[in-house]
Amino acid sequence: MEKLLVHPTYFGPISQYIAMFKAKEIIFENEDNYQKQTYRNRMYIYGANGKLLLNIPIKHTGNKSNHQKYKDVRVENSFPWQSQHWKSLETVYRTSPFFEFYEDEFQPLYQKKFEFLMDFNYQCLELALDCLQTEITSGKTTEFILHPQNITNGRPLVDAKRTQMKISPYPQVFQEKFGFINDLSIIDLIFNEGPNALNYLENEELVLPQI
Repeated sequence: MEKLLVHPTYFGPISQYIAMFKAKEIIFENEDNYQKQTYRNRMYIYGANGKLLLNIPIKHTGNKSNHQKYKDVRVENSFPWQSQHWKSLETVYRTSPFFEFYEDEFQPLYQKKFEFLMDFNYQCLELALDCLQTEITSGKTTEFILHPQNITNGRPLVDAKRTQMKISPYPQVFQEKFGFINDLSIIDLIFNEGPNALNYLENEELVLPQI
């Protein structure tokens, strides 16, 4: 595909990265309203007891409609969510093949305070691309367009409740206990596959969810 419209996410699902690497140019949605239960502020990893949710707390607007632009959403830093998330990542992936290889790159992200969720998510994207040792051609929207033209609409990929894309299995830390868990955060692929993660993403077939 030529262009793909997607959301910046909290180390989004592998399916989103597969979609991104099938496009020649990525346009990030900066002008939509924030919605709950999406990969904007959550990711899923493979914990010792199965699928584990890591959720970033956000500050609520206080108005009845509760509508606000995604780019205006502030992180609720009165909770020690960063230290909790980092501890979870350490606990889960310490025995993965490549955690120690990337550990020093990830840890500073969980020590620096961020005011806005979107800023944090762009840092997550930059870090993921660094680990994958690749770059993308990208831009950002300047207005919200309900029905974009001449671009593939990948915005539904941000919905954590949607039917997941099926992806090819790869080795996971706890798969002997619970089997392969489909379409987790890109972090799971990076820590388990290391330098091979990019090859995996580029070789996967892509069927975007119905819009």
